[in-house]
Amino acid sequence: MSNTTKGVFFALFATLLWSVNMVIASGIKGHIPPVGLAFWRWTVACIVLAPFAIKSTYENFKMVKKHIRYLTLTAVLGITIFNTLIYFAGKTTSAVNLSLIAISIPLFIVVLSRIIFKEKVSNIKIVGIATIITGVLVLISKGSIQALLHINFTIGDLLMLVACFFFACYTILVRQKPDELTPKVFLFSVFVIGTILLFPFYMYEHLYYKKVIFDTKTVLVTTYVGVCASLISFYLWNEAIRLIGTSKTALIYYLIPVFSGILAYFFLNQAILLTQIISMGIIITGLLITNKK
Repeated sequence: MSNTTKGVFFALFATLLWSVNMVIASGIKGHIPPVGLAFWRWTVACIVLAPFAIKSTYENFKMVKKHIRYLTLTAVLGITIFNTLIYFAGKTTSAVNLSLIAISIPLFIVVLSRIIFKEKVSNIKIVGIATIITGVLVLISKGSIQALLHINFTIGDLLMLVACFFFACYTILVRQKPDELTPKVFLFSVFVIGTILLFPFYMYEHLYYKKVIFDTKTVLVTTYVGVCASLISFYLWNEAIRLIGTSKTALIYYLIPVFSGILAYFFLNQAILLTQIISMGIIITGLLITNKK
């Protein structure tokens, strides 16, 4: 298997895991407070990764200390802020708006890659991106222009947009990961730092807003988002960036609404409409165009 094939597969699987996370999120809205969900998500990820990474991290502690500023900035953007902002955004805006704003992540990444790494954006890639965005808009609006024109935006939409920009910055930083930091050491360091920085905000929420109730649903949700939507997906996403670059990895993120629609059909009994099938075809066509040499 070539590096390109492996990178595409890793990005696809990471996107699929995040799609499952979105389906789960729609079913537990209001059950777990946002900072509490974010804190326990990353705590679970740290605990699961620790047996495999703590020894290597200890042996390479000098390297971790050397790059502590880089690791801290990466942790703040990708761990402490990104997902927490999404959970806050979900409290004051609709899933439709979140899906609409989420398509800005690959665009942010492409633009930042162009500015920072001087990556060229060919005409065919521009056509492909435009095709993908068209497909996403068809999916969100169910083929109705009026639906798009009557979308109302809230503070949650602004939070989601900021979250998307931060994740794009995280993706750019991952590409600049020092070679002496192995994937295990990098992930574990970032997870631990990000979780520690979340702790004061979690305690404030716990004491003055709402406590996390550890019932069966909470345990199952935090286990999934901690292991699959955090540990496994972030590892796969980071490896995909290393293998195929930031721009190609970013474009695969557009498949989230496709995967989410299919998963919602099987697990939430939500019907798949003709406009959804058409939009899926448009999105996949756009991805094929952007990756055409």
